[in-house]
Amino acid sequence: MNITISNRLLIIQNYLEGYNQFDIEKMTKDFEDGIVFQNIKNEEITLGLEGLADFKQQAEQACAYFSERKQIISSYIHHNKQTEIEIDYQAVLAMDLPNGLKKGDQLKLKGKSVFEFSEDGKIIKLTDIS
Repeated sequence: MNITISNRLLIIQNYLEGYNQFDIEKMTKDFEDGIVFQNIKNEEITLGLEGLADFKQQAEQACAYFSERKQIISSYIHHNKQTEIEIDYQAVLAMDLPNGLKKGDQLKLKGKSVFEFSEDGKIIKLTDIS
């Protein structure tokens, strides 16, 4: 079975809705148990995880940083087994951070996420790039 582009977009939209709603179960509904996650900033891997349990744990911890957060797709490109989305990211901090940002500060960033899919439509790798 080969996953269609429209199915990929539905899966990605479900992930983003879960992310925006702080709903970890919804976010990870279409993840493979062996999901690989990477966060890349300035071409360096700043976080790497493998496995659904580790991803969920990290996602739960990340929820505490924000009182609001939203990812909006600005564009997408489909490759063989991947879909790359450009995102506009907005968030409000729920706590002070060591880098000087304060509770209540608003963040507005642009980034990219690359979703890699298995043949049966599960997300097997997610890479966030900023």
